[in-house]
Amino acid sequence: MSTKMKPIKVAGEFQWANTARVNDMSGKYQIDVCNLSEAAVKAIEETGGAVRSREDKPEKGFFFTAKSNYEIPVVDTAGNEIKEQIGNGSKGHIIIQPYPWSFRGKNGIGLGASKVVVTTLVHYEDGGEEVDTDDDIL
Repeated sequence: MSTKMKPIKVAGEFQWANTARVNDMSGKYQIDVCNLSEAAVKAIEETGGAVRSREDKPEKGFFFTAKSNYEIPVVDTAGNEIKEQIGNGSKGHIIIQPYPWSFRGKNGIGLGASKVVVTTLVHYEDGGEEVDTDDDIL
């Protein structure tokens, strides 16, 4: 019996996109998909996948984190590769592949990221503050 489930296409708003580099905390490529519609939440939950919300982060709405062991392809609506890192607030859809996992006596359904299609691109800004290089400052 196959444990492979059907891929799902989900629309949302993207945050914390680590599509071309590994996330330091998880050791995987990953992206948060936020502000999901009721239909998207239902489709994900029907697979057994987890959708979350956080009272301290209401701007995320219902969301999930899709992960991959490989770089996650990111394209625009014409299929052109987007090489720059996408910024928080970018919108589009993602193809996710639900899969069963088991680790140290726990199990569940993971949501693997297959492809991201960006419809509205917010350019990533490092967010670093300007550093004053005045020699008198310690």
